Amino acid sequence: MSAPNKPIIVLVRPQLGENIGKAARAMLNFGLTEMRIVNPRDGWPNPSAGPSAAGADIVLDQAQVFDTTAEAVADCEHIYATTVRKRGVTKPVVGPDEAGKLMHSQAGRHAILFGREASGLETEDVALARHILTVPINPEFGSLNLAQAVILCAYEWSKQAELVQPTAEEGLLPPASQEELDGLIAHFEKLLAPRGYFLPEPRADATRRTLRSVLTKPGWNHLEVRTLRGVMTTLGRGPREES
Repeated sequence: MSAPNKPIIVLVRPQLGENIGKAARAMLNFGLTEMRIVNPRDGWPNPSAGPSAAGADIVLDQAQVFDTTAEAVADCEHIYATTVRKRGVTKPVVGPDEAGKLMHSQAGRHAILFGREASGLETEDVALARHILTVPINPEFGSLNLAQAVILCAYEWSKQAELVQPTAEEGLLPPASQEELDGLIAHFEKLLAPRGYFLPEPRADATRRTLRSVLTKPGWNHLEVRTLRGVMTTLGRGPREES
């Protein structure tokens, strides 16, 4: 397992093996070795990735493949979605430099999501993130390829390593993982659905995304998540009869 402040690079539904290889090369240039791949179009392993990696074989050999983005980041506490627009999801927006600072100063595992070459991340992928990560490029020519985006983020992370000193946070519990947060959200949805909270049906997906955004913002630790789930379990039982 990589050090907590080394971000995991997550390629979501990448299309070309060559681009996966180039992303691996970009990562290793700055000491990043943990790549996760979500539902690659041409399957995995991909014979086109090796030559493009130019020797970054350790990244490709250790790459893990997942069916969904949620599964790929389940053990992470901090998730950044690289996108040029918010797509209706209200989250804090940071640049690569600020994201690099957060990765070195905040405890827990950090993951950066990169979308497919043609269309980027889907709204459901962005909804999983705690932050939107946007590169300030020319608005009249926003043509940044996958490897370029990866190398920009990896470079800023590397640069911030010498500038940011981790702060001591004695007595604070570590943040909840994405898996714990997803469990909390699912618990809310389970209790709300029978009461018609997600009606009308055409608005259900948007309502679920808004609920996820609300529950993601506070940055709960695992004890707070467990406490909230205990509260919801108690409310779900109904009034307690006094003896």
